This record gives sequence, C-alpha cells and structure tokens, in this order.
Amino acid sequence: VPAAWQRPYLNVFKHFRVEEWKRSAREGDVAAITDPRLKGTVYRIRGSSPASSYLQLPRTGTQSLGLGGRYLYLLFRPLPRKHFLVHLDVTTEENQVVRISFSNLFKEFKSTATWLQFPFVCRAAKDPACDHTARTGRRDLLGAAPTDMRWTCLVLDLRSILSLYLSRRYSHLKSIKLCCNLLVKNLCTSDLVFDPGLTFSKARQSDLACHGIAPMPREMAFPVPKGESWHDLYDYIRFPSEGSKLPYDSIQKSCPGPAAVSEDPIPQLPQPVTLTKAVRDRLSLVHQITSPKAVSAPR
Repeated sequence: VPAAWQRPYLNVFKHFRVEEWKRSAREGDVAAITDPRLKGTVYRIRGSSPASSYLQLPRTGTQSLGLGGRYLYLLFRPLPRKHFLVHLDVTTEENQVVRISFSNLFKEFKSTATWLQFPFVCRAAKDPACDHTARTGRRDLLGAAPTDMRWTCLVLDLRSILSLYLSRRYSHLKSIKLCCNLLVKNLCTSDLVFDPGLTFSKARQSDLACHGIAPMPREMAFPVPKGESWHDLYDYIRFPSEGSKLPYDSIQKSCPGPAAVSEDPIPQLPQPVTLTKAVRDRLSLVHQITSPKAVSAPR
C-alpha cells in the first residue's frame, strides 16, 4: 500500500522535479521541448543506442524511488522509425530486485528469476491488418515504430506482472530508466485505475470510486478538443490486459472489438489476478448479498 503522500496518485516528474536534474540523471541527447499536439512540455530522448541516451530516476543506482502504487502510468510516444527501451526495477516483498524491460527491439518474451523482457508492438494509428495479425500472430509487427503512432497511455500493473510471471509479491518501484528513442510527457503511480475516457460526472453517477476507478487527473491528461473522443486521438494500453491468460508475450494495443477499450461509461473492473474463478464466483455471491447496489449498477 503506498504511503499517504503518494495517494491518490503521485506525479513522478513533478514530485522529483525532473527539470532541475538534481534528483534525476540524463545522458546523451535528452531535452525538454514543446509538443504541438499536447501543447505542453515533453521530454525527448534520442540517440543511436540505449546506453548513449537515457533519463533515469533516481539519480544513482544506490537510491530508491520507494513508490508503492500498484499501477505505473507512462505517457509517451516512440519516435518514428526508431527503437526504444524502458527499464523498471521493482522490489519484491522478499527484498528481491526484479527488472521489467519492454522494447520494440525485443523479438520475443524472455524471463529469468530477476529479469522480464517484453516485446512492445508498435501499431500505426490506423492498422488495417489488425484483425489478420490477431489471428496469425504478431511477430511480423515487431520492429521500429511507425511514422503515425499515437501518443499512448501505458498502464503497467506491477503487482500482477510479478504475480503472473514470477509468483512474487510486489513491494515498490525502485527505479526507472527511459532510454532512446522516446517522447515522454509524464509518469504517475497510483492504486487507482484511471480511465482517460471517463468524465467526473459519469464517475459520480456510476459510483466507480468504490471500485478503485477514477477519471484521469488533469495534470496527467492528454488534451481533447471539444466534440472529439479521447480514444479516437490516443491509445490506451493496459498490461497485463484483463482476462489475459499466460503466456501473454507482448505489450500492445488491443484490436477494435469486444476486448478493446470502449466509450462505455462503466469500464471493466479490475480483478485480483491471484484469485481462481471459483473464489471470484464466491466473492461475487458475497457482494450480491452484502452490497446489492454496488453489484447491480448498470454496465
């Protein structure tokens, strides 16, 4: 459970004052620029290799961020026709440090007791081959980012990743290393599921707060012009995805369809990944008996 100062969420870049470079480190071509689409400051990290250009939090490897939020939100966009790499070092309750890496450089999922490597599939804004690749596999999609890839909100469920892939219990996020080639708006940690397409009025009407679901905080949000839809402009990726079964070997945007993120005012509720179906069914019955109003909310 995150400390009180980290709730309901923590704006990582703001809290650690990344722009001052006193509590963070940078190497190579790392610059703060104004992004015309987002109409605000973003950090551009570019270079010929991950070792030559990166942004790192905290400043040294002997320090720890100590962030206990279950979910890590990364607001980013890969640079066109380039490869990127992100490293996350997390600490388990047994005080074991595990590195979680994802990149469009990786061709396949690999794992050891202390390192998980996930391929990241970069889809174009309009992907006519989505249905085909969903049936035949994603290997041909791996590689450099397309020129029209959207800004993306990537939600990593750190607790579920450690539980599913290593049977470890998550304690906290130790460090973050954003390597070339990326544009990054912000990082956030929280125990809440933020839905960027959810408005504050819909959240109040649906009483979603009791389920740990909330609208995206304003300082973390992407701009949406009046009359337009968030999901028509940006991508939302949650990993591991709800209902996924092992092995789930890559991080990617959902294809349009029942499994994709929708505009439904009540998003899919997060489920504890460590519970079996039988246990979840029993809990559901208990909820119906003890709190029928919460269960019978329109879906």
